[in-house]
Amino acid sequence: MREAEEEIREIKKEIIESRGLTIKTNNLVNSLSADIKHIAKRQAGYERRFNWNSAVAYVLFATLAFVGLKLASDARIREIEASHAELREHARQLTAELEEQTERVEAAGRAEADAAAYYELIRQQKRREVVDAYDRIRQVPVTRAEAAFFRDTVERFRLDLSVAAYQQGLDLMRTGRYAEAAEKFQAAIDLEDEGAHIPAVKFQLASALRRLGRQSEAIVFAQAVVDQNIDRELQDDAMWLLSQCAEEIDRIDDARNALRTLTRRWPRSALAPDARRHLGELNIRVLRGGRRGRN
Repeated sequence: MREAEEEIREIKKEIIESRGLTIKTNNLVNSLSADIKHIAKRQAGYERRFNWNSAVAYVLFATLAFVGLKLASDARIREIEASHAELREHARQLTAELEEQTERVEAAGRAEADAAAYYELIRQQKRREVVDAYDRIRQVPVTRAEAAFFRDTVERFRLDLSVAAYQQGLDLMRTGRYAEAAEKFQAAIDLEDEGAHIPAVKFQLASALRRLGRQSEAIVFAQAVVDQNIDRELQDDAMWLLSQCAEEIDRIDDARNALRTLTRRWPRSALAPDARRHLGELNIRVLRGGRRGRN
């Protein structure tokens, strides 16, 4: 009986302990459930914050990426535009160089054609055409050798034409066509004013002008012959002609001075005796004129 009671007490004890354990377990479960709910709330809040942070980070990343892309795009666009501008400038320079080169080639072609045509005139001995075209051919870009050849040829042709004009003037003088002769003499001077024949041309021009009644102009050319040193044999003749022209326009003092110079500078000239005689006549004429004035 005692054993049964002990067993009952043991069983009650175990029941009590089991109930206490059950209560503890229930409390622990409730506490665990509360912790789980708290953790779940915190996890939900964390997830919400994480989602917001992720969204903000995504938006920020997208914004930064867009800004970076925009900056890179603008830089690339500027680089492309600068490259295009450089290419356009290079293309413009190439076009200008091409046009310039084309113009040079065309100019060289024209120059070559002009030089060939001019040379053909020279070959055909067309002196007048060669001389008349020289001012134009001087503007053509020819070689130095061609330019020197053309210059020397023109100088020779000018001399030939000048001498020819002088000869024509002499022929016209012999036939009394003084106006035409004066034109030829002037043309000879215009063609070549430094040739050895020019003093004779000027002397003949002065003679022609005197015959035309243009003594003042004749005196200028006669004086030029007196002053030159190329053909000294004409100087006394020119001085005599000068005195005649001066006398004919009543410049008696100039005529007397010219005769005095002639006899002084060229005492052995064939004209010196006539100059002395005529100077005496002019002196007497002046003296008589002065006496009539006093009377």
